[in-house]
Amino acid sequence: MKDPRIQKLAQNLVGYSVKVQPGENVLVEMIGSERDLINAIVEEVAKHGGNPFVQLTDKTTQRAMLMNATEEQIKTWADIDLNRMKKMHCYIGIRAGENVNDLADVPEEKMRLYNTLYNHPVHSEQRVKHTKWVVLRYPNASMAQLANMSTEAFEDFYFDVCNLDYAKMDRAQDALAALMKRTDKVRIVGPGTDLQFSIKGIDAIKCSGECNIPDGEVYTAPIRDSVNGTISYNAASLYNGITFENVSFRFENGRIVEATSNDNERINEILNSDEGARYIGEFAIGFNPYILHPMKDTLFDEKIAGSLHFTPGQAYEIADNGNRSSIHWDLVLIQRPEYGGGEIYFDDRLIRKDGIFVLPELEALNPENLK
Repeated sequence: MKDPRIQKLAQNLVGYSVKVQPGENVLVEMIGSERDLINAIVEEVAKHGGNPFVQLTDKTTQRAMLMNATEEQIKTWADIDLNRMKKMHCYIGIRAGENVNDLADVPEEKMRLYNTLYNHPVHSEQRVKHTKWVVLRYPNASMAQLANMSTEAFEDFYFDVCNLDYAKMDRAQDALAALMKRTDKVRIVGPGTDLQFSIKGIDAIKCSGECNIPDGEVYTAPIRDSVNGTISYNAASLYNGITFENVSFRFENGRIVEATSNDNERINEILNSDEGARYIGEFAIGFNPYILHPMKDTLFDEKIAGSLHFTPGQAYEIADNGNRSSIHWDLVLIQRPEYGGGEIYFDDRLIRKDGIFVLPELEALNPENLK
């Protein structure tokens, strides 16, 4: 018997997240070996009158490709997939790799070429800007290990998170988005963190299950040269197969002038990818009530209740500060008491303390009101 939770997830992805219409082409891309969700999505797309197309990818094969790829080959690879993406109206990306470190030993230069020549044109420029898209993970033993949970317990957690009432969350986000649009100065304070910047005039975007599953954030971007001070992130982050911990940045007039972590050399290599990599492209506040602890998976970690992320690299054009880069690295700071606490101020007014919204109009986003 099919798991009814899988069917509900497929219905949400097709009908709510990307809103498939008759005649639309839908690319369903799976990295991993899960088939039940793929098949359920294909059937659901067909029910909506859409045309499903499927791409199955294995991380170990992708590693072999990258280890042996030439610059010309990556360009050709990108040309082929870009042409296909241009024919798509919707994109559903499912990530379920067995080993999050499969790309850890791919040389940095190969990853830089792949990110610049493939990911940037195919995903950042075409998919993000010109399709209705949603990206999600799928539960497996590897993810359960990262979350320090049994596989069965993680599956239950996953479906609680991913089948949340996102329409209710969307309504609850209205007040925060409106407040961010009216705000000029932002200050973030916490252990090892005292950061100030402006978000004046930049749009604030609600995220409630339409582009990411799981979801639960409102994002904007800082004025590019307005960021000053220091931020110390407390969630480990996996980037290009490498785990970074204890990441700290010091800013002067928007630019990261000092970056430290458990691997200073590698983190500075990433930030030297291009000029925009040392500037911030996104500031977001996370509040999914079911996600409480980091598991080195960005799609989950950036939505942690009581968190924020402050992202080096590419800005989204829908909330644009003009920063352009081949990277977009969502690094997470959790401000609940068990992670050291902290405050967020908008125009010198306290809006969140120790992960809990304190303004009456924002209380609908606190965990007890979103579950």
